[in-house]
Amino acid sequence: MSSLRSSSSAWRTLSHLSYARTPTSIIPRSSRAFRTTTTLMETPTAALPRRRPVGAFRGGVFGFLLGSTAAGALVYYYILDEYKIANEMLTEDIYALQAAVQRIHLHVQSLEEQLQEGERKRR
Repeated sequence: MSSLRSSSSAWRTLSHLSYARTPTSIIPRSSRAFRTTTTLMETPTAALPRRRPVGAFRGGVFGFLLGSTAAGALVYYYILDEYKIANEMLTEDIYALQAAVQRIHLHVQSLEEQLQEGERKRR
C-alpha cells in the first residue's frame, strides 16, 4: 500500500478501497459516500467577470450581415475576374477578325487588279 501512497493520483483513485486499512486519524470514516479533497475545498475561486449576453437575435443578425458582406465581396471579385477574362478573349477575337478581313480585302483587291489587267490586254 505504500507504493500507492507515493503516487498521489493512484492513491486518490483507489482511496475508497483502503478505508479499513488506514488509521482513522488520517482519513476519518463518514456515513456519506461522496468526498472531496481538502485541496479543492481550500482553493479560493475568483469570481468570473459577468459578461453581457449578446443575445441570439443580435448575434444572428450580425453574423448574417457579416457573412452576406463577405460572400458579396467574394462574388464581386469573382465576377470581375470572369469579366476581365471574357473581355480579353473578345478583344483577341476582334483583332483576329480584323486581320482576317484585311487579308480578304487585300486578296479581293489583287483579284480585281488582275481582272482589270486581263480586260486591258484583250482590248
